[in-house]
Amino acid sequence: MPISEKKRAREISRLLAAEHPDARCMLDHADAFQLLVATILAAQCTDERVNMVTPELFRRYPTPTAMARAGITELEGLVRSTGFFHSKAKSIKAAAESLSRSFPGGFPSTMEDLLTLPGVGRKTANVVLGTCFGAPAIIVDTHFRRLAQRLGLSSSDDPDVIERELQALLPRSEWTVFSHAIAFHGRKCCKAKKPDHAACVLRRLCPSRDI
Repeated sequence: MPISEKKRAREISRLLAAEHPDARCMLDHADAFQLLVATILAAQCTDERVNMVTPELFRRYPTPTAMARAGITELEGLVRSTGFFHSKAKSIKAAAESLSRSFPGGFPSTMEDLLTLPGVGRKTANVVLGTCFGAPAIIVDTHFRRLAQRLGLSSSDDPDVIERELQALLPRSEWTVFSHAIAFHGRKCCKAKKPDHAACVLRRLCPSRDI
C-alpha cells in the first residue's frame, strides 16, 4: 500500500533531523534585530558572506536607533559585497527606522507586526520567529523550495504556497527543525546542479532519485 503524503513527509522530517542534528540558523547574530538585518542581507547571497560583513556593520550600528541614524552611503559601503547593496542598504535602514518609530518598547514578535517592516516578507519573518522566539516556522529559502519540489512535497514555485502546503503535512512542533535540516541537506547533499542521490538518506522516499 502506498504511503500517505503526511506519513512520507513525517518520515522525511525524521530522517533529516537524524542526519543533521546540528542544523540551525547559520547567520551570526546577537539578538532579533541583528538576525533580521542579516536575513535581509542574505537574499541572493551566502550566509558565509553575510557573516563576513555583519561584524563591522553591527559594531557601528548595534541597535535599530543607531542604524536608523546611519548615512545611506555608509551603509551601502558596509554591505556592498552582499550584492544588490543599494536596495539592501535602503531596506535595513527603513526597517530600523520603522522599528525605532513603531516598536520603541521592544522587538516585534508576531508575523503580523514583522510584516509591517520595510523589506520584510514571510521568509525573513519566519527566520526571526523560529530562531529568536521559538515559534513554529516553515522557512522557505532557496534550498527549501528546491528540495520540496524534488521530494514531491510541493509542485509550486510560490514560497507562500509551499509554506502552507508543508504546514499541512507536518506537525507544528517540527516546522522549525525541519526548515533548518532541509536547508543543511540542500547545501551538503541535494545541491542545485548535482544532487548526490547515492549518498542521500532520503533516496528511497525521493521521486527524483533516478532523474
